[in-house]
Amino acid sequence: MGLGIVQIYSSSFIFATEMYQDGHYFVIRQGLSMLVGISALFISAHIPWKYWNRIFLGLWVLTFIALLLTLVPGIGVKVGGAKRWIHLGITRFEPSELLKVLIPWLISFLFVHWKEPGHWSKKPHAWFLWIAPFFVLLAQPDFGSFALLTALTLITLFIVGFSRKYFFGLVLMMIPLFTFLIVKYPYRLRRVVGFLNPWADPSDSGFQLIQSLLSVRSGGFWGQGLGAGQGKLFFLPEAHTDFTLAVFAEETGFIGMSLLFLLYGFVFFRTFQIGLYIKNLQSRIFVLGVSFLFGLNSLFNMAVVLGVLPTKGLTLPFLSYGGSSLVCYCFAFGWVLNMERQQAEFS
Repeated sequence: MGLGIVQIYSSSFIFATEMYQDGHYFVIRQGLSMLVGISALFISAHIPWKYWNRIFLGLWVLTFIALLLTLVPGIGVKVGGAKRWIHLGITRFEPSELLKVLIPWLISFLFVHWKEPGHWSKKPHAWFLWIAPFFVLLAQPDFGSFALLTALTLITLFIVGFSRKYFFGLVLMMIPLFTFLIVKYPYRLRRVVGFLNPWADPSDSGFQLIQSLLSVRSGGFWGQGLGAGQGKLFFLPEAHTDFTLAVFAEETGFIGMSLLFLLYGFVFFRTFQIGLYIKNLQSRIFVLGVSFLFGLNSLFNMAVVLGVLPTKGLTLPFLSYGGSSLVCYCFAFGWVLNMERQQAEFS
């Protein structure tokens, strides 16, 4: 989080000065979110897990209602053509970020209570709880979160021993579905085409990727120096959010990027290790799910910035600007620490 504050200050100062006449506009808000996030982490880490487990279903329902509210005029906030936020007076909240950290809990809950898919077919409310929020994500639209959570669900089910027959059936269903969702909407198809050949349309569909790659390249081995990057000077769109990694690469170079990748890898593998260590099945599935969520979210963002995946709006956990993402990830890692300590107490 400390590294994220420094990065947001560096990547957003010029933009904030131009747009809000206050270079500290974004860093102050992220700093306040960080204080809330630290508080959330301590709360989720110290309240006994059995109490959290009792209220998670209620949290899931409230999150689903919040997702629906994003589609209500006057409540939902439209940014960049998508309604993903709701007004909360002095700030706004993105419900899909809370949905991300609750998905591992729902999978763990359903798997433990209704392990066999045949049992689930007799529980239509279980299917509704699981699938309905995905349709709301498509209605916003938030295809990035939809793809991330679909991948998270499939990987988690595979790891915990879900029936191979049903698992591969789900995978085969997803292939034509994703193809349809991309081909049906021209702007998504343009992104794919721009990803395959950004130089074919350098002023439109390929612009963001080209600027990202130019920023990464100009960083060289040692980087331009903190604050000295040029891409953030209105060349690179979303320099403090989705593409902040490109600014980081330009200013810290190959060395900085390598250390950052190692840091993210350590957090992922440490969380995964905790999941393997926990004996309670539901807690183990939850922690493994959080580790995959963090790993996939980070990997997707890095791949987009480096031109390995088509451009999509996903932030980089803890490094990108975004209070909702920061606070929700703090909640998630607080729960991980909670279960690790609980395992140590009973082992």
